[in-house]
Amino acid sequence: MHTPLLCLLGFGAWTLLVAVLGIVTPRVLAVAMGTAPEAGFPADVPHGSDRYRRTMRAHLNCVENLPLFAAVVLTGAVVHAGSSRMDALAITYLAARVVQTVVHVASGTRAAVNLRFTAFAAQIACLVWMGALVARTLGAAAAV
Repeated sequence: MHTPLLCLLGFGAWTLLVAVLGIVTPRVLAVAMGTAPEAGFPADVPHGSDRYRRTMRAHLNCVENLPLFAAVVLTGAVVHAGSSRMDALAITYLAARVVQTVVHVASGTRAAVNLRFTAFAAQIACLVWMGALVARTLGAAAAV
């Protein structure tokens, strides 16, 4: 279960990186340069460039999906559901998450939306498969 736990840590780090580089840094710079007031970033009012707003949504996507991945990985670690397949699925999940975020931030074109959806679908497939592996391990442990 070492690899899925590393992927969980990587997902957390990726979420933080997107926030710091894509949201916090531009806000700090805008305030420091005097182009935005300190309270000039209300959550319920669109502000910033299209790319900035896509970054906000991409970060929120990470925040929304991190607990799901964490639940499966941490439950898997507790029940010792480690396997090479679990490792490969965790790596694939994290790679698809990074692709989805990068594409989301980079472009809002139809092709980008389709690629983002494909990356999201891969994540869902990995998560369901990982969940099934964890459930099978949990079921086998309960039968003993």
